[in-house]
Amino acid sequence: MKILAIFILLMSSAQAKTLKVGSKNFTESYILAEIVAQIAESVGEADVERRFGLGGTGITFQALTKGEIHLYPEYTGTISESILKDSSLKDYKRLNEKLANQNLTMSESLGFNNTYALAIKDSLLRELNLSKLSQLNTHNNIPAAFSHEFMKRGDGLVKLQRHYGFKLKDVKAMEHSLAYQALEDGKVDLVEVYSTDAKIEKYKLIILEDDLNFFPAYLSVLLANSNLKEEFPQTWQVLESRLVGKIDNKTMTKLNALVELDGLSFSQAARFFLEGKQIQKNLLPAWNWDRIILRTKEHLKLVILSLVMAIFIGLPLGIIASQNKFIGQFLLSLNGVIQTIPSLALLCLLIPFFGIGPKPAIIALFLYALLPIVRGTHAGLVSIDIKLKESAQLMGLSKFQRLRFVLLPLASPSIMSGIKTSAIINVGTATLAAFIGAGGLGQIIVTGLALNDQDMILQGAIPAGALALVVHAGFELLDKLFVPVALRRN
Repeated sequence: MKILAIFILLMSSAQAKTLKVGSKNFTESYILAEIVAQIAESVGEADVERRFGLGGTGITFQALTKGEIHLYPEYTGTISESILKDSSLKDYKRLNEKLANQNLTMSESLGFNNTYALAIKDSLLRELNLSKLSQLNTHNNIPAAFSHEFMKRGDGLVKLQRHYGFKLKDVKAMEHSLAYQALEDGKVDLVEVYSTDAKIEKYKLIILEDDLNFFPAYLSVLLANSNLKEEFPQTWQVLESRLVGKIDNKTMTKLNALVELDGLSFSQAARFFLEGKQIQKNLLPAWNWDRIILRTKEHLKLVILSLVMAIFIGLPLGIIASQNKFIGQFLLSLNGVIQTIPSLALLCLLIPFFGIGPKPAIIALFLYALLPIVRGTHAGLVSIDIKLKESAQLMGLSKFQRLRFVLLPLASPSIMSGIKTSAIINVGTATLAAFIGAGGLGQIIVTGLALNDQDMILQGAIPAGALALVVHAGFELLDKLFVPVALRRN
């Protein structure tokens, strides 16, 4: 019996549960998620998996409802306005009651209110005598830049303009971190900010007074699956005891500044909060090659798997398309329509069916890779001289033999060109997979965008570009294997 008990104990420890912590793709969310992850690791109740940088609210919330993550940092204003779509929900009890209908729960406030605000440079304040949002009625030609999410959400730009009765004439949509750079470069004068944003001080910004009280409170909370309390009771209890009411606005602004201004990593900023002592700035070399190699391997996996699938499906479809004009036009048109769907939109559409991570990313890349392969195969086969086709038939070859030994070799330059195009396109498109937790070189780029760190962005962009060149060179060599000598281009 003792042996059996030991065996059961070993089996249960070997099958330890995994707590999946998510975050959105901006600095504060990364830091809070890392704090949660480090606390959970210290409890030891479960292994911890970090799924950070999952894009905006829509993607991250879908990941939560699909069970791809167990919890992530969120804000009460976002929950009421964007998730539950009921601006009347203000207090903790009513919010939790509504969330319970979706098998979700949230913690009480972590202690700070990170509300939205609009800000201008202090020099513009003196020049225009602009200090309140209501004064934008007389300054509606001011160039502005807002994040895509702010422009579309229920408590964002559209309702703000309606509430105050003004209409900005010059508005650009861009990533939040890039809006600051545009402000610094003098391209825009008005941006949306978060009240705990360290960049407010860095760029000498003045927050315009919300004199008609439009923006709701954005109290920080942990949004989680309802079963989290049962699955990881000790972890949830410790998270609440160590975080609820423990982070005020000043502390959160300081943590953001440690990362964005002082150059600490998210992990170091989290340790600073948890351990309460100053941590030395990250001394890793400017280019973290271990991280680049890891992300490159993930990137290659996404590209190779999706390309292999596209070749096995695309070649037969191209052959079928070449045999019948009507079917051919239908297949080419269908693949063309898929190609026009924006990458992020397609990734979001796949999340309800396949969750987050590599699976939906590979499927999306597979769909994008189909068109060049189908079109290349179709074009190669239909362009073969009719006399060559007739000669093959007169030789007494079967239909399969004509295809295998005559038609496909003659069409091989066009087929290989289509495959090469698909491979190179997928190398670039795969960077967007980071927004759904699929990793790859895009993960480095997304983190760099969140921090407005040009060097980190280059650490993802340059290897991705180099990988595309390697893929191109590789297919040039493959041409020598699969394309007959007489058909090769010199």
